[in-house]
Amino acid sequence: MKNSRVKSLALAGILGAVAFLLMMVKINIPFLSVFADLEAAALAEIIGGFVLGPIGAIQIILIKLLLKIAISGTSTMFVGELQNFLLSCAYVLPAVLYYRKHKTKQGALVGLIIGTIVTILVSILTNLYMIFPFYIQLYGLDWDAIIGMYGQANPFIHDIPTFIIFSVVPFNIVSKVTISIVTMLAYKKLSVPLKRFLQ
Repeated sequence: MKNSRVKSLALAGILGAVAFLLMMVKINIPFLSVFADLEAAALAEIIGGFVLGPIGAIQIILIKLLLKIAISGTSTMFVGELQNFLLSCAYVLPAVLYYRKHKTKQGALVGLIIGTIVTILVSILTNLYMIFPFYIQLYGLDWDAIIGMYGQANPFIHDIPTFIIFSVVPFNIVSKVTISIVTMLAYKKLSVPLKRFLQ
């Protein structure tokens, strides 16, 4: 039992490091988001979560963020890291918990869809009540200035509701659907060596 726990923690550490490296690979889509970038860290988190379960998934997310803070520091007084943690958990945990009860390909797909929906809802809340209020306080901005920046990149955005509809929602759909597709294609092959490592 103790050896199994050590192996699980070691695998979480390895996948956390992989997630950190994937976090550094970013793709910006100004039309969808002026500030946020698409990143692939969730791929290591979700595959690790399917293998290790919800606790392992949280460990992977925490290790990723601790490495990020230790190596790169924080430019948002940890608010950005907190949002990253919340959004990562919002995507991974519902998917992993559903998959644990329905260990089929269809179960994985349904779990990923649920995780994507939860991520969208959490993203709306964190953007409206945490991230952008923080930037407003830190840089002396207001919502009109923020909406104006987004409106320059996306003419459909001219107020907070259109910001949600044409930025927050599609950004998260594109991000999580992409990760979900890669997960569905890669999980079966990657899970074999990961599960063997735990034996």
